[in-house]
Amino acid sequence: MTIYFDDENSVNEQTAALMNAAAISVCEEEGFDPGNISFSLSIVDGESIRQLNKEYRGVDSVTDVLSFPQFDSEEDLSDWDMEGEELMIGDVVICTDRAKEQAEEFGHSYERELIYLFVHSLFHLFGYDHMEEDDKKVMRAKEENVMDRLGLAREGQMVN
Repeated sequence: MTIYFDDENSVNEQTAALMNAAAISVCEEEGFDPGNISFSLSIVDGESIRQLNKEYRGVDSVTDVLSFPQFDSEEDLSDWDMEGEELMIGDVVICTDRAKEQAEEFGHSYERELIYLFVHSLFHLFGYDHMEEDDKKVMRAKEENVMDRLGLAREGQMVN
């Protein structure tokens, strides 16, 4: 597993270790060998993500996270021959400003919110979406499963 940080100092050592564990868990959830997977991670401020959101999605507003998958479909990703080669699955951009706001809004730590946004974005890189309610349920269940394994379940959440 290789996470290419845009800025090595954007997260502390503990958060970086949790991100690595989260990425491994997502890969395993999706049936991929984490040893062959890589992606980039940028952690930016509100204005930077607003500009990216406007440029790439045509939406002139701050968002919490953007995902830029390398593959057009789940089939393209699944067809990749990974024997010994690194598979770059895409880019993740997380907004620190929104992560802090949402952590406060949801009543949990900034680190927990950052990890959740990271996990959410990784599932997007693996082809998941939440535009339709059924797809949203599948994606949320996978996210919560990973968060549970990391010991970061939401307070008050029923764990099955």
